[in-house]
Amino acid sequence: MTASNFNLQPDILEDEIVKLIPLKEEHFEALFEAASDPLIWEQHPSKDRYHREGFTTFFKAAMDSKGSFLILDKQTNEVMGTTRFYEYNPEKSSVAIGYTFITRKYWGGPYNKSNKELLIDYAFQHVNSVFFHVGTENFRSQKAVLKLGAEKSRDMIITANGIDMPYYEYELKK
Repeated sequence: MTASNFNLQPDILEDEIVKLIPLKEEHFEALFEAASDPLIWEQHPSKDRYHREGFTTFFKAAMDSKGSFLILDKQTNEVMGTTRFYEYNPEKSSVAIGYTFITRKYWGGPYNKSNKELLIDYAFQHVNSVFFHVGTENFRSQKAVLKLGAEKSRDMIITANGIDMPYYEYELKK
């Protein structure tokens, strides 16, 4: 398969415990309900996403990305969160995975690793590197990407809504 065949939003990716489906406008309310816990965002640079206004901005960017997924509990179909592909670069044979959150009910279990592995396995059919961008104070996510085998590659600044925020970039090679 060549890089040009890389569909950033395939119909469905699933394993025994999670199901990733393309994010649609009609998922807004259920996803906002999942996101409305301030503790989800406490270590995140954008701490306001549990408010409707902050979440609306996040959701619009997710829809515009054309690479976002709704994460569902495969057993119950409960909305668990969202994740996405972004910054696809065919020349460098790379893509980033991020903008992920899952509800606290699913923290500490196999769910985050499961949804990331689905995305990574799919991406590695098309690219040689996967990047993760994690806020410098988001210790949970830093630990999670290291557990996936990614290595810290650089410090960076990401500007969102006119605000410069410090991030680390991690790279996972095929």
